Amino acid sequence: MKNICVIGSGYVGLVTGTCFADLGNNVTLVDIDQRKIDMLNRGDMPIYEPGLAETVKRNSDAGRMHFTVSYDEGLKDAEYVFICVGTPSGVDGEADLQYVRAASQTIGEKMDHPLIIINKSTVPVGTGDWTTEIIERAQPEPIDFAVVSCPEFLREGSAIADFMTPDRTVFGSTSQKAAEKVAELYAPLNAPIVITDIRTAEMIKYASNAFLATRISFINEISIICERLGADVTEVARGMGIDKRIGPHFLQAGVGFGGSCFPKDVLALANMAQTHGMHPQLLNAVMEINAFQRRHITLKVREMLDGSVDGKSIGVLGLAFKQNTDDIRESPSLTIVRSLINQGASVKVYDPVAMENASKEVDGMILCNNSYDVAKDTDALLLLTPWNEFKQLDMKRILTTMKQPNLIDGRNMYDPDEMREMGFKYRGVGRGYNGEGVKAAGN
Repeated sequence: MKNICVIGSGYVGLVTGTCFADLGNNVTLVDIDQRKIDMLNRGDMPIYEPGLAETVKRNSDAGRMHFTVSYDEGLKDAEYVFICVGTPSGVDGEADLQYVRAASQTIGEKMDHPLIIINKSTVPVGTGDWTTEIIERAQPEPIDFAVVSCPEFLREGSAIADFMTPDRTVFGSTSQKAAEKVAELYAPLNAPIVITDIRTAEMIKYASNAFLATRISFINEISIICERLGADVTEVARGMGIDKRIGPHFLQAGVGFGGSCFPKDVLALANMAQTHGMHPQLLNAVMEINAFQRRHITLKVREMLDGSVDGKSIGVLGLAFKQNTDDIRESPSLTIVRSLINQGASVKVYDPVAMENASKEVDGMILCNNSYDVAKDTDALLLLTPWNEFKQLDMKRILTTMKQPNLIDGRNMYDPDEMREMGFKYRGVGRGYNGEGVKAAGN
């Protein structure tokens, strides 16, 4: 059993601490937000993540997990300290490192014995060196420590499984010994290990997320072309994905990517390139395509409603940026909802878990209790987040309550032929129909 301190109780920090406790370690989670710590001590979760509440309770009850606002308490017996604080986008897209700076400063001021400090926050290349300097300057007297970069690759909605069964673990440091000790901490996960220098480890995270975002933007651009030429992007993606050189992952056309990672990480990587005199053409295109994909959905709605949504009633299913999370950061759904409201539409919404968060971000939405309330008396219904509960809706019931039978399937969840046979005027994403709803020539 190791003594571990985790700084930050967001997705990364809370999942990391919980999973290490579940592996038998003693974990103290530190957060400067007293409200979050009070919630955790009551057994309430500050975030929604499947399986997290049960795992936190199990390890808290077993005495392996503790929550505090005190760095002194968190660092007291710690051997390893994980920095898991937020790095939001700054004004120009750069990563805002104020929370990393604050955590590093306080660790330096409070530490009274040697530590291995692991940075799991997504930070620009070179931050490990910068963190080291901050800690050294903050120390009242010199104490040995090492900084290791250990980027996280957790997906919201499956974060616990991703932690416990990772594709790989990456460790970077100027100290080979420190990197190997952190690798030993992760050894029970039996995952491939990559040990490298600290700057390369930091770049691996950005490059990975930028590549996945690129795949999403690529297939979304292909979907636009498919619509104009009469091809079906779902079949195109299937045919591509069978190729072992390509694979099927992240080739689902839709409303674009969102969340706390892809948008800000692509922006931050582009900013790093520009700051060093380079022109990140591909990264800029990825972001431009992603922004257009959201506008493309609103254009579909306008086309289906004779060119205007002013005075129309629109129903929206799904507000979180993806299923199985209450995270609405950079959510495509909210961008689309705002646009529709700004164009004069009355917008009714429903999401299984993200309603409260979304209501704080967007004014003017009509919050509904379920999918059927959303659909009632609407001129168009939009499916924007692919929650499982939307897969088995009574679509005939929904159709009978709508004012007009317009269905925009932003996630290609439903079968186009079934929906049309049922009586819907259906539009998916890249499903082989042009903007007029007529099959393209040759089909």
